[in-house]
Amino acid sequence: MKFDSVIIGGGVAGLSCAIRCAEAGLKTAVIAAGQSALHFSSGSIDVLSRLPDGQPVANPFSAFDELKNQSPEHPYSKLGERATRDALDWYQAMMEKCGVYLTAQEDGANHLRVTPMGTFRSTWLSQQTVHQFPLKDVAKGLSSVALVTIDGFRDFQPKLAADNLAKLPQFKDVTITTAAVELPDFETMQRNPCEFRSIDLSRVLRDETKLCAFAKSLIQHVGKADLVILPSIFGNGDGAATIKLLEGLTGFKICEIPTMPPSLLGIRLEEAMKSHFKALGGLILAGDEVKRGEFEDGELKRIYTKHHHDMPLVADNYLIASGSFFSRGMSAQRHAIEEPIFGLDMTDLPHRDHWYQPEFFAKQSHPFLKMGVTCNSQLQPSINNQSISNLYCAGALLAHYDPVFEGCGSGVAISTGYHVAEKMIKAQHQTTEHAQQERTIA
Repeated sequence: MKFDSVIIGGGVAGLSCAIRCAEAGLKTAVIAAGQSALHFSSGSIDVLSRLPDGQPVANPFSAFDELKNQSPEHPYSKLGERATRDALDWYQAMMEKCGVYLTAQEDGANHLRVTPMGTFRSTWLSQQTVHQFPLKDVAKGLSSVALVTIDGFRDFQPKLAADNLAKLPQFKDVTITTAAVELPDFETMQRNPCEFRSIDLSRVLRDETKLCAFAKSLIQHVGKADLVILPSIFGNGDGAATIKLLEGLTGFKICEIPTMPPSLLGIRLEEAMKSHFKALGGLILAGDEVKRGEFEDGELKRIYTKHHHDMPLVADNYLIASGSFFSRGMSAQRHAIEEPIFGLDMTDLPHRDHWYQPEFFAKQSHPFLKMGVTCNSQLQPSINNQSISNLYCAGALLAHYDPVFEGCGSGVAISTGYHVAEKMIKAQHQTTEHAQQERTIA
């Protein structure tokens, strides 16, 4: 099978690249081995929350110059501020077409989102159903907050979250209450305590009659509150519409927070992107995985997958966005880290004793999180120090940044995926023009 571009990996980086390629008319295929890390994500888009030295960042783009000073090989340092902004602007507009509205603060600063633990994480874009707490005035406009769960639902404990919120000095004048609301038909749905999850609740609440009953119960248990915080249990595709309806029924301002996996906020992004890609004519080879590739003269000529056996997939350009350790994009041996598909060159490794900090919740980054594939300024990897001209890398596979400590995982994924797509589009246009010129001469 012949394509213009083949994308290895169905996460944020891979899908961003694939969608942009498909928008430009490239025949594009995505090879997705399984569920992406979006099923475990917050559903918000982090751009940059901390510099490598640990300094908090209020405005991500204003910090790019200092980031380049501290980390010249950081993916953002290779792309630059303008290219990163263009990618995120494109992503925001593209997701809006898909019905997922992602917004930032008017001044371009980060905001805080509340976690299921009652703590805060800095981010840049959040979905319309997520309350944005301003960095400078976290409790702005709030005198009372209610944290609510579903009676019998085990993936969100509002009392734990409320205790942590109450410890914050910004919330000393805010009344914080908790409640457990009964869901219609809960007893008939529940089979055992280990398999009842957010996605089960979302199926029940799609029924408008049951949603109305839930709304009445919510009013009775909460009474009055400036903000009602609920676990994300309102569907992946139609969740925002369901919450808007619930707000109309109750009069409450509602904020969703991600729960234990599966995270419906993350799934909402993934399904919207996949649906849009397919609508553009893209092909997703779900449940398949690349086993090996064949290289000639510094180019990747063809790849072989688990399901297609001896029938290769051929493309003019390839992207590998297979993720980090979690997604099996990298594998760790006792004294080595490797990229298992092509054997791409990795960062220099210190002794294993220096792969991590002594404490799990350390004030500095764990070194292993910055390990990955080394690339040139064009995001092209190498094998035995020879660059592969038509192969690119994007997302968590890249070296020299810590997506967790620096709070930049999704921002790097989107910007590098988009950046590679633009290079693929340009290369394809040049190839087409060259072919037309040859035909004209002939």
